[in-house]
Amino acid sequence: MGDAASETDLPRREDDAGDASMTVADADQTTLEALDAETTALVWLAAVLSSGSEADIRTALTAAVGVVRVAWVEEVILQTYLFAGFPRALNAAREWRRISGEPAPAVDGSAIDTPSERQARGEVTCSTVYGPFYHRLRVNIAALHPALDRWMVEEGYGKVLSRAPLDLARRELCIVATCAVAKQDRQLHSHLHGALHAGASEGAVSAALDVVASMLTPDDVRRYRGLWARVRGK
Repeated sequence: MGDAASETDLPRREDDAGDASMTVADADQTTLEALDAETTALVWLAAVLSSGSEADIRTALTAAVGVVRVAWVEEVILQTYLFAGFPRALNAAREWRRISGEPAPAVDGSAIDTPSERQARGEVTCSTVYGPFYHRLRVNIAALHPALDRWMVEEGYGKVLSRAPLDLARRELCIVATCAVAKQDRQLHSHLHGALHAGASEGAVSAALDVVASMLTPDDVRRYRGLWARVRGK
């Protein structure tokens, strides 16, 4: 989530150096070299949850049973509300309970409850995702509205994307898929960088784009491959 670009332009290659003084938090960061079957299914599920019909969502959730660990499915459902709204997240959670037979936990053991902790965790996670673009991102989002800047860090990156059950590299690959199918080019550009910053290899990011290619038009596929080439400097 978020967008380091201005309101009118995608970041240009010459901006990629950003602020070299930014320290990127990388403790306990997962390195993801390639997509295994479980991660591939998770990325597909994230895309379907954010853009598919109710029938599509039921099919994707059914396919995830026994393939994707329960905690990962539930985290992707929870983060769907950031990118596609509460209605989709609520409907997906309802279908998941029915299809999987998994009851909801009695207590959310991964909750990040206090505003100060959410803010602190959010700043670390957001700075990891955006790396050298982090300071520019905060300035640009605050210029849109200070509430958006605070919500992005505290609500998005702190409360949701810093939750422990799913590592940040896989979260970012799911966000890449979600932004691609939603045709949100600026956010896709940011999260292609973010997936790399979070520990996904170039091959893993390329594979995530390939996972959702069938959900895109040929023009979308060409555009996003070009965007990905720019991010890689190729």
